[in-house]
Amino acid sequence: MEEQAKEILEKTAKTKDRYEELNKLVSDPDIIADNRQWKKLVKERSAIEDIALSHDRLQKLYDELEDCKKQHDSETDHELKEMFYEEITRLRGEIEKLVEEIKVLLLPKDENDDNNAIIEIRQAAGGEESALFCSVLFRMYSMYADKKHWKVEVMDLNETELGGIKEITFMVKGKGAYSHFKYESGVHRVQRVPETESQGRIHTSTSTVAVLPEVEDVEFDIDEKDLKIDTYRSSGAGGQHVNKTESAIRITHLPTGIIVACQDERSQIKNRERAMSILKSKLYDLYKGQQEEELKKERRSQVGTGDRSERVRTYNYPQGRVTDHRVNLTSYNLEGVLNGDIDQFIEALAIKDRADRLQNM
Repeated sequence: MEEQAKEILEKTAKTKDRYEELNKLVSDPDIIADNRQWKKLVKERSAIEDIALSHDRLQKLYDELEDCKKQHDSETDHELKEMFYEEITRLRGEIEKLVEEIKVLLLPKDENDDNNAIIEIRQAAGGEESALFCSVLFRMYSMYADKKHWKVEVMDLNETELGGIKEITFMVKGKGAYSHFKYESGVHRVQRVPETESQGRIHTSTSTVAVLPEVEDVEFDIDEKDLKIDTYRSSGAGGQHVNKTESAIRITHLPTGIIVACQDERSQIKNRERAMSILKSKLYDLYKGQQEEELKKERRSQVGTGDRSERVRTYNYPQGRVTDHRVNLTSYNLEGVLNGDIDQFIEALAIKDRADRLQNM
């Protein structure tokens, strides 16, 4: 245990030094005057604070243990020797627990976990039944966001005449929204009897969910020459115009072929700003994915891959159950899940994600 503690102390020493350095920097008047730089440094300090403080706690326990061992070895009185032995046992137990806690802290953090989430739900296999299920998923996520006191803003919506959703893009605004919703990416399958089915047969349909972090300060520039920007009238179900001005925006990024649209706002300027925000997030996700592709080939986790071809969850109406296939977790409270009670799945996926990454450390 002592060797493991020593190894952890060596790993966290540089983090501790950087934390002390940041404490001085954020108090520097010149840096405080540069608000953007100051915020960046405060954010960095906050990200490593737990590791730095845990390093101090572990160092203190380690020093106490070494001292107790020396006193135990040099002591001749039997009762005192037994007392030092009990103290050594206690300290080793505390050190072992703290080492495991620090291991979790040392896991690479997703820098986007605190960001807002941009969610796209699209109709897949199953025709109108798939579109109707898209609307169910949107309602489920909206209710979950409401339970977390997060705000939902629809950015683009394409409905069917029967009330389904061909595709919808919306943003969930709130600290930590992405850290929760990122596990929802993938293929969601529904098994139920459609209202239009006269024979009472169960149909299987699917909808796809993609979750992106909203990224604001990205380290790449978007060249205006690479953009094709179209304006059109916002429309609702059945193609009915909800306003008579061409305020909706569609932006095509020519080098990648990525297309984004926004029609929620009546102002063309605001729709353009929102569309650009989505485009930045998609490009960020694309570039980041390319950089990590080689790593994913070597060590692909079942959780959080965002692979749309992966069936992640099944909603079975006749049996009243919901099963997440990545963690083999089943709930027989279908109604509750569809009303936004999905924390049990998100927590299980987060635990599995952490366990997988610890194993690969």
